[in-house]
Amino acid sequence: MTTIDRSTPVAVVGTGTMGQGIAQVASVAGHPVLLHDAEPGRAVAAVTAIGDRLARLVAKGRLSAADRDAALDRLEPVGSLRELAGAQVVVEAVQERLDVKQRMLRELEAVVGYDCLLATNTSSLSVTAIAGPLRAPGRLVGLHFFNPAPLLPLVEVVSGTATDFSSATRAYELARGWGKTPVACADTPGFIVNRIARPFYAEAFAVYEHQGADPATIDAVLRECGGFRMGAFELTDLIGQDVNETVTHAVWEALFRDVKFTPSLAQRRLVESGALGRKAGRGWYEYGEGAERPEPHTAEAVPPPAHVVVEGDLGPAADLLDLIRAAGIPVREEDEDHGTRLVLPGGGQLALADGQTSVEFRDVVYFDLALDYRSATRIALAASQDTSPRTLREATGLFQALGKDVSVIGDVPGMIVARTVARLIDLAVDAVARGLATEEDVDTAMRLGVNYPLGPFEWSRKLGRSWAHSLLDDLHLRDPSGRYAPSLALYRHAYASENRESAP
Repeated sequence: MTTIDRSTPVAVVGTGTMGQGIAQVASVAGHPVLLHDAEPGRAVAAVTAIGDRLARLVAKGRLSAADRDAALDRLEPVGSLRELAGAQVVVEAVQERLDVKQRMLRELEAVVGYDCLLATNTSSLSVTAIAGPLRAPGRLVGLHFFNPAPLLPLVEVVSGTATDFSSATRAYELARGWGKTPVACADTPGFIVNRIARPFYAEAFAVYEHQGADPATIDAVLRECGGFRMGAFELTDLIGQDVNETVTHAVWEALFRDVKFTPSLAQRRLVESGALGRKAGRGWYEYGEGAERPEPHTAEAVPPPAHVVVEGDLGPAADLLDLIRAAGIPVREEDEDHGTRLVLPGGGQLALADGQTSVEFRDVVYFDLALDYRSATRIALAASQDTSPRTLREATGLFQALGKDVSVIGDVPGMIVARTVARLIDLAVDAVARGLATEEDVDTAMRLGVNYPLGPFEWSRKLGRSWAHSLLDDLHLRDPSGRYAPSLALYRHAYASENRESAP
């Protein structure tokens, strides 16, 4: 049986923020919902709170009064676990502690029927470990909703080592029946989103720690150049620095302190100082009364270069040619394979970020990867102390002539957007190669779970399958700690694309 009859009750155990949200989703979808909480009175209070939220939806025109009343009628607080015996599904949303969840699920197993689906809403614990003490661990599945559950569409359906295929399928169909977008994944630290998203924060923090740029500039580049909804610093302030760091630390520990997931010392110091983000009034930014948001570094206006020479194929930055011509700047193309480089009138070169540094070459300015060079409103440039002022001025004037704000950052290999996207691709390709999820589900999870403009595999198709491997290989040569070492899966991903036609 893969479908859940809507006339059969669903139970939600634990009525905190997530429990209330899940109960609301189930009741609006048409299920009778039993709510239980170990603390007396909390289940009744939860029904009242859900009613208030439904009333706000009616006021906004997002729900009819009749549907609100019907959903409220389907909510029933219960004081004893025994009253959940008739439930066909129980979603556990109690405290995020392994022993607490194990104890609760053992008690539930003794109450519900043999065909009842048990689900845990854990966001960071191992589903396999939670199921360990159960007599029938095959019927436990992870259902990771994202907060706020009534609004966010994504649900990660997590199969532990012992989870039966039928249980995972029932959970998947249940989430879809509730109007959610489910993605299936194996039981891995962080599941899909919290595993693959780590570089988005880590690389921004690394650029900051290496004095590449300040938080406001890094955030602006991620938004206005990379197309991300929010920058890493403002997003972690919103999430809570303590919450974000805890997830990062948990994934790092669970993966045996893999260097690719190493937490940020700068964020640790922020947490230690009590600067936890918006909820504390300060984090990377100040949020107190009268606090002003720092502006990103933006270069002063300078004249555009008289012309540019394009050598070779600009690859992911090819759209720049039409933009340069449209700005009235003469372009001469030379059929030479020098990579993604433009030669400026003073003889200096402008190149797309590739994991190398400006200091290694004579008079080179790097520009960052953009989601779309046509719509991007900001471009980051990287230069070293050896870059001539004329070259930096001409590079700045070129992008300003295209209508872009320009942020000049330090000589950081891979810059900001490029290194972030390359690492996201690497972790995504590695996850799929390990059988943790499909490419489609990874892309769906990253778009819906953290609002990325593209999923990692969509980025890879846009940039070329070997792009991320090449950039990370360059980065690894300059930082041989292992943090940027391309995974074996990424090597295969890149190599297969280049040799597919010659395969037997």
